[in-house]
Amino acid sequence: MESQFQAEAQQAFGHRGGEHGYQAAGSGHGRDFARSRCAMLDHMTLAPADQTPIAQAKPLRLGRHDVWPPVVLAPMAGITNVAFRRLCREQGGGAYVCEMITTRALVERIPKTLKMISFAPDEDFRSLQLYGVDPDVTAAAVRMVGEDGLADHVDLNFGCPVPKVTRRGGGSALPWRRRLFGRIVGQAVAAAAPFGIPVTVKMRKGIDDDHLTYVEAGLIAQEAGVAAVALHARTAQQRYSGNADWDAIAALKQTLDVPVLGNGDIWEAADALRMVAHTGADGVVVGRGCLGRPWLFADLEAAFAGRPSQALPSQGEVAAIMSRHAHLLVDALGDERHGCADFRKHVAWYLKGFPVGGELRRSLAMVSSLAELDDLLARLDPRVPFPREALGQPRGRVNAPGKVSLPHGWLDSRDDDAVPEGAEMENSGG
Repeated sequence: MESQFQAEAQQAFGHRGGEHGYQAAGSGHGRDFARSRCAMLDHMTLAPADQTPIAQAKPLRLGRHDVWPPVVLAPMAGITNVAFRRLCREQGGGAYVCEMITTRALVERIPKTLKMISFAPDEDFRSLQLYGVDPDVTAAAVRMVGEDGLADHVDLNFGCPVPKVTRRGGGSALPWRRRLFGRIVGQAVAAAAPFGIPVTVKMRKGIDDDHLTYVEAGLIAQEAGVAAVALHARTAQQRYSGNADWDAIAALKQTLDVPVLGNGDIWEAADALRMVAHTGADGVVVGRGCLGRPWLFADLEAAFAGRPSQALPSQGEVAAIMSRHAHLLVDALGDERHGCADFRKHVAWYLKGFPVGGELRRSLAMVSSLAELDDLLARLDPRVPFPREALGQPRGRVNAPGKVSLPHGWLDSRDDDAVPEGAEMENSGG
């Protein structure tokens, strides 16, 4: 039986039908998750009017696939599981990447890793990010993706700035070793070719401002045959601090012939339009900006289609989508307590800027059942408008820049292609 908030979520946040329509989770009949936000404009706060509509953008071509709008959900560890991706897909089109998978764990068929590769039946473009440091293991992992039919697209992660990864030569440290980088990308593309699987890379500007790698790495990846290159326009030293350098995205776009995707500081749909206008990028990658705001993908689709901005949800409508998210997690994980525990980290993101008391926030962040969650959500005033002061503000992790930890002698040679030891472990997508 549907809860009050599930029903409201279906009314308020379902994706429109038609070309990019999706089916709702849960029902064996695949009932339409019908979108009706336009009908509710009379009681919803309008989004800021600083979003200048553009002519409809072109789809992003990845192999045989056209991605429309040209928007990619960045893989985020512990976030972009099948439930969150479904929630976002119900809002708008794009490519939605699952949580990052390490190549060695995949080829060794670690049960936990295989379980993470989960896609909904209606995900017709299954996107998977792999993290690896060994060319042979990476190639074997990509080959396994093709042979087992695990995904339709493979992205390679060279963007992680986490110290425990870079100190072993992985993530955003690896492109410094250009020969090793070239071997990994080249062998991945070759392994994917027989299956028609497009390979893309996601990277950062470099280790720091004195050790930039993005232009050369982009050229190497292009020569290897990648379908596109995504650039998070920060260095590893910046981590998630400061501002993204959109000029670097523009420089990469001017250098490469393959599509270039921009990543960094996209908090609103208007930011995506500004990035594309500033850089000439072929599309955008969205990470932290959608945390607690899956409706951002509806706004992005409208923006890239040249339509007016959408309406902002009230506190009651946010409560409805919170309930929807939790129910999807429970369905995906097959356990109510586990699903609710996984949902807890999303509470602060959803309620950012809303006038919710500390006791209620703490209770929501400790919820252990769907009934308890819906009871707590019912205490929120549904009439409270979306807090405008929260617009355009960073979400998720925001940390200070720091010295990048690297293996001893890592910077001594750019042409050393020895495989770093112990670099494959769970980390964020960067």
